[in-house]
Amino acid sequence: MDKIINSLRPGKILIPILIGLGVSAWLLYRNFDANAFSFVVITWHTLLFLIIAILMMLVRDVSYMYRLIVLTGYRLSWKRAFQIIMLWEFSSAISPSVVGGTAPAIFFLYKEGLSAGKSTAVVLTAIFLDEMFFIISVPLVYLFYGNNIFPPDSKNYAEIIYAFYIGYGVIFVYTLFLTYALFINPQLFKSFLSWVFLFPLLRRWRMRIRKSANQLIDTSKEIKGKSFGYWAKSGLSTILSWTGRYWVVNFLLMAFFESSHNFYDQFLIYGRQLSMWIILLVSPTPGGSGISEYIFIDFLGDFIPNPAWGTTLAIIWRLISYYPYLAAGVIILPIWIRHIYQVNKKYKLVR
Repeated sequence: MDKIINSLRPGKILIPILIGLGVSAWLLYRNFDANAFSFVVITWHTLLFLIIAILMMLVRDVSYMYRLIVLTGYRLSWKRAFQIIMLWEFSSAISPSVVGGTAPAIFFLYKEGLSAGKSTAVVLTAIFLDEMFFIISVPLVYLFYGNNIFPPDSKNYAEIIYAFYIGYGVIFVYTLFLTYALFINPQLFKSFLSWVFLFPLLRRWRMRIRKSANQLIDTSKEIKGKSFGYWAKSGLSTILSWTGRYWVVNFLLMAFFESSHNFYDQFLIYGRQLSMWIILLVSPTPGGSGISEYIFIDFLGDFIPNPAWGTTLAIIWRLISYYPYLAAGVIILPIWIRHIYQVNKKYKLVR
């Protein structure tokens, strides 16, 4: 336990913070303009849409919590689901986007009392639902907007298209793998679990996992036998959670530039974020730090009246949608560790 907790130590938050702030400072310096913050005028209109933008993150988190409760068969309380989601997001925020927080998420669920097989099945099912969201939604927005989902005025237009297709291809292949593992060949689940617990951070529990690895077959059979309601609830909560995340930007733009967007533009902004996120999913930096701020300006710059305002708006966006998870992780991680130690202590006393 100590090894994996050390890998999530609060000190690691300095890395993404320094990268994000460093890139933001460089962008501000490169495009220096004394009016870079002039659009930030607090009015009742601004406050209203800023509050709505923050509420969109609340919608995202509550949707993720509900999905986790459904996927675990209602074995988690809302309180436990909240802690795990915050820790999951925290581990993702301090890990390269291409790596994510998969292994820590399995660990969190395992320590909450789920079997190794069940924990792995829950995390992989959640990932499967997320990837299916992108696999389906990106072609849909492309059908309506075509190449407009890419920034037309970007100097790196060709590179963006190239990175997008690579990212989408990786996600598509990975989703095919998950589909095969979840619904066609459950034995692959068992192999995946055995592979995960070969990592140095998890090797301590290798012998225990070997005993419970066979539960994967039964767990995957259980998943295949789930009702329509199970998939409808988890699927709809997945759509709602990602939509909540994306509409943060929509409401930020409406907060500061109230007369600049119509209904068509709002969904185009949504489509831009979908294509933007495909690229960010394969980012090598922790939580996409630095790359997120840069690509935000590139993808959404034509919706911002003054180019000098792009970096400032990107910083506000990250302050709402990213940095709170770093703070939440620092606060919740010690609380969760104390809870796990207390549970283990009581379990030993009962035995």
